[in-house]
Amino acid sequence: MKKKPDPGPRLWKHDCKLSRAGLLCGIDEVGRGPLAGNVVVACVVLDLSTLPIPNLNDSKQLTPLSRKALFPLILERTLAWSLGEATPEEIDQINILQATFLAMRRALASLSLKPALLLVDGNRKIPGVDFPQKTLVGGDGLSASIAAASVLAKVTRDEAMEDWDRRLPAYGFGRHKGYGTLEHRKALLQHGLSSIHRRTFCSAFTQ
Repeated sequence: MKKKPDPGPRLWKHDCKLSRAGLLCGIDEVGRGPLAGNVVVACVVLDLSTLPIPNLNDSKQLTPLSRKALFPLILERTLAWSLGEATPEEIDQINILQATFLAMRRALASLSLKPALLLVDGNRKIPGVDFPQKTLVGGDGLSASIAAASVLAKVTRDEAMEDWDRRLPAYGFGRHKGYGTLEHRKALLQHGLSSIHRRTFCSAFTQ
């Protein structure tokens, strides 16, 4: 079987071209769709003067083991990084889009460096921030900075859901990470809502 090409250098080259204007910060979220758990955002300012991170890619294209292996490699190549989260209660109060923006602002507020440009995955700029922004649809498959952010956010959220699985084993959070799988929906019907479920997402499964 022919080995797939390493996407890391391609994503790195994309960001190196953009970085001529100054420091880039990739920002990406994980967890907009699940029925339970926080939405998690990561900001990453990569040191683009170093060699590309091998096999860096959109976190959705990587296996759990690959993501965990990449996590420390990404941290070694960052000038700064940060995380931000919004809770199920906040998601229920202000909706998932606004909660995602809230988590993004929290992540940016704790970033130790001021970037020249934010690279935001998707087609919506983050309201309420002073940084120049560039949106990239499918950015986690185009930009090394966004891909790195997607990996850090995904690993962080998955580990949090695995921790919740140990505390609330009846729901199977370690397997489905809060997404609306058949197993999860059956658990909701049997056990009702837990403290980390998003009420506005679960009404169809708990009546």
